[in-house]
Amino acid sequence: MGTCRGICGGGLDIGLGAMPIVNSMGQAAWARDLARNLLERSLPRRWAHSQGVAARAVELAPILGADAELVEAAAWLHDIGYAPDLVDTGFHPLDGARYLRDVAKADGRLCRLVAHHSCAVFEAEQRGLLDVLQAEFPQEAAELRQALTYCDMTTGPDGTHLHVNDRLAEIHSRYGPEHLVSRSIAKATPCITAAVESITGRLADVRAAGIG
Repeated sequence: MGTCRGICGGGLDIGLGAMPIVNSMGQAAWARDLARNLLERSLPRRWAHSQGVAARAVELAPILGADAELVEAAAWLHDIGYAPDLVDTGFHPLDGARYLRDVAKADGRLCRLVAHHSCAVFEAEQRGLLDVLQAEFPQEAAELRQALTYCDMTTGPDGTHLHVNDRLAEIHSRYGPEHLVSRSIAKATPCITAAVESITGRLADVRAAGIG
């Protein structure tokens, strides 16, 4: 099993001693502070994206019920695997989830959502990491994975709201057609669009009923 370079080895001080204990505050607030600590300085655009994804998650509270805060926390943390000192395999869902499990001692459901966000199994397969991902992090409930995918795949790199088709096009443009990420996204597109359509429909239903 891989380990997080630097942090997991205890070789880097990123101020985690100052991080709040999750049980002393809300899970989403804890996740926000941890994501800020890991991304704000090293990857400011990822931090902006994460803020936008979390804002989208807050909007899903009417359809998520008791799991609303869990999904918001996952939205804050879904991209922490890009943080330079967390990179191990180069597959950010797995690297981020391992850090949450092994270092942050986060809730198992939160780790699993991060590990599988935005139909990550397709990129895992491209990278030869599918068996590892599934062995370490079984998938969470489909409706929660769909909710997180909706939040991520309707938010642009700078945190602004995008239609899912525009978001997919932006990813292809950013990486280029031959990049592993672009190939993975192409394979994942039906999964991603189905998730967005499902959540969009559920939101429309609760709004029509006057609940949200």
